[in-house]
Amino acid sequence: MQRVGGKVALVTGGASGIGRACVQLLAAEGAKVLVTDIDAANGQAVAAEFGDDALFVEHDVTDGSGWHAAVEQAVAVFDGLHILVQSAGIAMNASIEDTSLEDWRRIHEVDLDGVFLGCKAAIPAMRESGGGSIIITSSVAGLRGSAGLAGYCATKGAVRLFAKAAATECMQDRTGVRVNSVHPGIIDTAIWTKVDPGNGAYHWGSVRQAGGN
Repeated sequence: MQRVGGKVALVTGGASGIGRACVQLLAAEGAKVLVTDIDAANGQAVAAEFGDDALFVEHDVTDGSGWHAAVEQAVAVFDGLHILVQSAGIAMNASIEDTSLEDWRRIHEVDLDGVFLGCKAAIPAMRESGGGSIIITSSVAGLRGSAGLAGYCATKGAVRLFAKAAATECMQDRTGVRVNSVHPGIIDTAIWTKVDPGNGAYHWGSVRQAGGN
């Protein structure tokens, strides 16, 4: 089947984990895919699996100008943008008492600010392309709390409601863009092996952009 044949997708955190699986499925179903991550080696390897149907761009989701550049490249190379999968994210395993304000802000910068910047950059391009779909990876942690993951739970809960607000806004503005959040549980990916014993941080994929969200 070619369920997304003729469509152009941008997948953040595409070098590993859930992001990588999304790239593979989208490409298998006929989409052209712009793969982004800060993990250049693995990101390039993922894109190389699909030849001319995929392209890797090194991209930090916390950088607004980088978002605009990535979207512009998708449009320039593949002639449009119809799908955005926001799978980049990090988590840090620490109690509230042991979480520094710097770490709290860091989680929000990647997991929440990155989502906002992605929608801000992608919606105009999708409108110009005739509409599309934005899929934001939240988590079961966005539906219920988890000890030791207060910062991550806070961002994923915020992402859930942000998606609802963005969906309503796109509907009212008649952009033709749908916005949804998805809430996976624990997925068996390499993220669970990436624990920094020095500060108790679970690095969900790359430090700034993770595919195993």
